[in-house]
Amino acid sequence: MNFTTPQYFLFFVIVWCVRWTLTAIYPKKNTFVLYFLLLVSYFFYLSWDYRFGILILFTTALDYSVGRALGLQKNLQKRRTLLFLSLLGNLSVLGFFKYFHFFTDSFLILFHSLGWQISAPTLKVILPVGISFYTFQSLSYTIDVYRERIQPEKNFFHYALFLSFFPQLVAGPIVSARILLPALRNMFHWENVPIREGIWLILLGFVKKAVIADRISVISDFAYQFPESVSTLFAWMGVVSYSIQIYCDFSGYTDIAIGSALLLGVRLPENFRLPYIATSFSDFWRRWHISLSGWLRDYLYIPLGGNRINGLITYRNLLITMFLGGLWHGASWNFVIWGFIHGIFLALERYFSDSTSFPRKEGSIPSRGMKFLYQIFVILSVCLIWIFFRSKTFSGSIELLNALFSFRDGIQPTYTMQSHFLTILFLMTLATWIGKKEESSGVFSRFRENLHWSLFAFLSALGFIVGVVLTVETKPFLYFVF
Repeated sequence: MNFTTPQYFLFFVIVWCVRWTLTAIYPKKNTFVLYFLLLVSYFFYLSWDYRFGILILFTTALDYSVGRALGLQKNLQKRRTLLFLSLLGNLSVLGFFKYFHFFTDSFLILFHSLGWQISAPTLKVILPVGISFYTFQSLSYTIDVYRERIQPEKNFFHYALFLSFFPQLVAGPIVSARILLPALRNMFHWENVPIREGIWLILLGFVKKAVIADRISVISDFAYQFPESVSTLFAWMGVVSYSIQIYCDFSGYTDIAIGSALLLGVRLPENFRLPYIATSFSDFWRRWHISLSGWLRDYLYIPLGGNRINGLITYRNLLITMFLGGLWHGASWNFVIWGFIHGIFLALERYFSDSTSFPRKEGSIPSRGMKFLYQIFVILSVCLIWIFFRSKTFSGSIELLNALFSFRDGIQPTYTMQSHFLTILFLMTLATWIGKKEESSGVFSRFRENLHWSLFAFLSALGFIVGVVLTVETKPFLYFVF
């Protein structure tokens, strides 16, 4: 059930009406609302494929049981064994369904290169939607219980809702139990629900996805599908278009997810914070897919030692974290390369920040100039590194990189493509400027909240209609495959 389809909007309106009707009938009993949300969350997930329900139910039962056992067990060795069972069970399921073909194909290539003719078992494995997201979310719970940061959840159905809450189930944000479990228990009262903010976020996400991401994907899809044939101009347009597409697609999903949850009385954490105004690679990862970055920091980078030891260990930890972060995205060496390159840049950034203070005088013209040039370098590098993320093969990535810098003729973008590209690029620049102003002053939030309801409703309806009219076709969100 795609967020931008009429089916989802009908589904959500029904859920919203029933949810608040239950609150009106049972104002002092939150239990009925929680059970209802659990029921519709499973309905939402099973609408993709009923078989997926078995896996999420297994993860739920496993980690709920481990959490309860950890709460009762004081022996350190037995607690470690329980945590190991959670890690083993979750990562085994994730590894099988997500990486089975990746590892078998990689080993086959290795064996064939050594002259060993070995055949792999024929097995068609379907990747369950959202498995990477809810697996990491569930692991954060057992790890936090093991570390005694939270108490184990006693109610199985409450834990099941924590793991399956439909707005963020399929593609995040990945929310820790420290945040989401209390938020589900203490949902907003009707009078405190930020309705305008919720509607605005849903509308904004819809426009990002339907109006920008899906339309500009025509350019990026062609460039990445035929990297050997496109001209240098087309190649650059394709690279920039995909950078815009993946941001608007993924942040658009997140906006709809957060807006939907808000209207149901639950606030989810933000997942994007204007990543393309980042001033460094570390700043980019503080702004991009914030929930995953936070998960990798809290449950991988810091346990490895973080930056608490010497420089070499810190660089190693950065490389390992980003290597595994790339692998989390998908079963492809291209994702690994994408993550590893980011790890190299993060390590280099850390090295130079530790070893030099140039330019020395903060606020000087050289300082401001160098910072601006470095910011341009960071954003350009991020766009180029996306090539490995988007390309289906390593050879395709190299072919597109060659097209960027060979100044060659080839297939040229049509006039329509160029006009769409320039229009969307202008809109993105304007939106980034607005977002930067909002980040510093919050002026646009105040403007939205002060709008008269009738004008707010009119603008919302107009934006929705424009999105529907301009939509070429409804496409699945890019991160649904992760």
